[in-house]
Amino acid sequence: MNVYDAIVTRRSTRSYSSETVDQQLLDKIIDAGRMAPSGGNSQTCHFIVITNKDLLQKLAKMVKNCFAAMEVTDGMYKSIASAITRAKTGNYVFHYGAPCLIVMANDKNYGNNMADCSCALENMMIMANELDLGTCWINQLRWLNEDAGLLKLFRELGMKDNERIYGSLAVGYPATEDGLPVRKPLPRTGNEVTYIK
Repeated sequence: MNVYDAIVTRRSTRSYSSETVDQQLLDKIIDAGRMAPSGGNSQTCHFIVITNKDLLQKLAKMVKNCFAAMEVTDGMYKSIASAITRAKTGNYVFHYGAPCLIVMANDKNYGNNMADCSCALENMMIMANELDLGTCWINQLRWLNEDAGLLKLFRELGMKDNERIYGSLAVGYPATEDGLPVRKPLPRTGNEVTYIK
């Protein structure tokens, strides 16, 4: 697969098998993220890689409880509203049961924190597609960036006091018939392009 094909065929995976991701493949994905550009070559992204099943379940329960305690309001971002609504049903797992969650943290006072983490996340998604793994960009932990319980947990996991989460990535083998990601490109209906010549 060439780079263009890996980009064009990358799709979000929201259903995973329970199979553990091979460590060598996971290392390649992390390396791809670590090679992403960063403002002034600062390289301040902190990759927190969670593969512990008990911890992933605990985290899913904490996130579900956080969102279930919220109320949907007028004009709320639709994905946050969806998380709240789904959490209130009790069957909400924000990382779709993926066997690996890569959490991206960075210095909360660094002006390029979100951009740098985003570049790393995109690199990892493309690399995972090349390796026949599914991924899904996960924002829920970023939306709960200042939740005291989650901050405490992530500090126990090694996140520094000055860091916050700016995105995360579910990674795993897709729960598809052939075990491969769905790769049919979606048509582009937005993302306007204006050429000035």
